[in-house]
Amino acid sequence: MGATVEQLYTERLTRVEDAIQLKEPDRVPFFPLTHFLAAKYAGITSEEAFYDIDKWLAANRVMIEGLEPDIYFPTVAAYPGSALDALECKQMKWPGRGIPPGSTFQYIEGEYMKADEYDAFLDDPSDYLIRTYLPRIFGNLEPLKTLPSIKTLFLYGYKGAVTSAAFVVPEIAGAFMALYEAGAEARKYLTATAAFDTEMAERGFPPAFGGASVYVPFDIFSDVFRGMRGTMLDMYRQPDKLLEAMARVFPILVQGAVSGAKRSGNPRVFIPLHRGADGFMSAKQFETFYWPGLKKLVLALIDEGLTPCPFFEGNYTSRLEYLTDFPKGKVLGLFDSTDLFHAKEVLGDTMCLAGNMPLSLLQSGTPEEIREYSKKLIDVVGKDGGFIMSSRTVLDDASPELVKVWANFTREYGAYR
Repeated sequence: MGATVEQLYTERLTRVEDAIQLKEPDRVPFFPLTHFLAAKYAGITSEEAFYDIDKWLAANRVMIEGLEPDIYFPTVAAYPGSALDALECKQMKWPGRGIPPGSTFQYIEGEYMKADEYDAFLDDPSDYLIRTYLPRIFGNLEPLKTLPSIKTLFLYGYKGAVTSAAFVVPEIAGAFMALYEAGAEARKYLTATAAFDTEMAERGFPPAFGGASVYVPFDIFSDVFRGMRGTMLDMYRQPDKLLEAMARVFPILVQGAVSGAKRSGNPRVFIPLHRGADGFMSAKQFETFYWPGLKKLVLALIDEGLTPCPFFEGNYTSRLEYLTDFPKGKVLGLFDSTDLFHAKEVLGDTMCLAGNMPLSLLQSGTPEEIREYSKKLIDVVGKDGGFIMSSRTVLDDASPELVKVWANFTREYGAYR
């Protein structure tokens, strides 16, 4: 008699948790970073993934049941296009809005926070975000820049009944209506994805992460506020302001990550790392601007009973010794182009390692090449446990047939007992 779906769910989750805790599970867990692969797998466009939540979730259902991962990548890879439309988002191009229907999305980097605006941000982050930042990244929220200072609007209590007149200016009211429309679309989307996770659990498949992902402080400024160029200049021209701003956002980041994870009931928290890799900054700069925030974030999540899952994008080979400071068996490290065989030597008794299957093999390699590289990963990195089979990056451009070969081989060859 075959296992029930409840047993399969428990087996998969136990397999993953054993690997994270540096134990040897029954076999190597399988976790592909599928992202938009579901669209290709099920024969829909990326544009449909953004605008038709039913099609997008149906595509993920087909892919998950076809690949049978032990944990699956979040379905929030596609954002609700209607919400982005409602706000007139300027920070992204997405399928049907600036790029072809079959492509994924592109982030438009820029200095959305100017070099001389640190003091305004530090003085009142909320006021700065509402009246300066949001009007720059969302076209339909541009009228918010004409609002009076948020911190003065209701400073005199009951007199707020008069100052609230600012909100009925037609342009301001229109901005809030855009927020309402975007929120309504986002709520439908999140309700559907939450129902999908419940459904997949009932089919025996646990999700990889719970709640929202979280950035390290440096990446918040380098990604969405100052841009890479602006932040790199700030490290030289105004390092104290940058460090002060990062310290200001840190508790906000932790609070959001913890509350999101605990609401979901899933302890694994995804931390995409964008600017800390070799080549982005020197070792001294890494020790000053990046590592303190990353270490503090990981430890704060562990203290809350959560499992940090940093995705080390790029090459972190020269940074591996820093990671030995993490508590043993508490972190799942996803690695891109880092030498994972060397990482096993350095971190094998510190953290669970995942990743390193090249997209190029899953895009245009042969089945034999995929099996050969998978075997090497299992034999070396998977020795004695503490390894999860995963990809170097998201699999938007992978071949579904080759990913299936990879999945089957991992299950067949990756057995420990």
